[in-house]
Amino acid sequence: MLNQNLEVSVRNARPADAGEITRVFRESWRHAYTGILPSLHLEREIMRRDALWWRRAIATDRNLLVALHGETIAGYASCGRARGGGRDLGEIYELYLAPVYQGLGIGEHMFEACRATLDGLDLERLIVWALEANDRARAFYLRCGGRPTRRSCVRFGNVTSTRIAFEW
Repeated sequence: MLNQNLEVSVRNARPADAGEITRVFRESWRHAYTGILPSLHLEREIMRRDALWWRRAIATDRNLLVALHGETIAGYASCGRARGGGRDLGEIYELYLAPVYQGLGIGEHMFEACRATLDGLDLERLIVWALEANDRARAFYLRCGGRPTRRSCVRFGNVTSTRIAFEW
């Protein structure tokens, strides 16, 4: 539930947002994956996605959204046609908030903005993947009404983890 006193908006990312998205990415990934992903793999991924990486992503991905609290970027999400899915299946590839903004309802706001984006692409069904060990992400997608439908293994360096698909 969105805190009624919180001014939140969602829009498409702009090139000038790259630095702030980099900050949110680093903070949120460290918060979400420390203790889940091997630390060397986590830090390499964080360092790989610098502001230049995000500027390129913004230039090529029209479905990269940012959540704003006032003028501050609180989170980002990306979505589109599902990788390896059916013609009517959309996917939220990433949805992350800076830790300070978690638990305030902004994630639900971002989730609904992604759903609206996917609806605009005529994608009627939705899938999201979350690591089984990421309790916060799994609880979030369950609260949003997702149902776990399948599992698969994913490799991070020399560690294999299980991921769960949530579908709507």
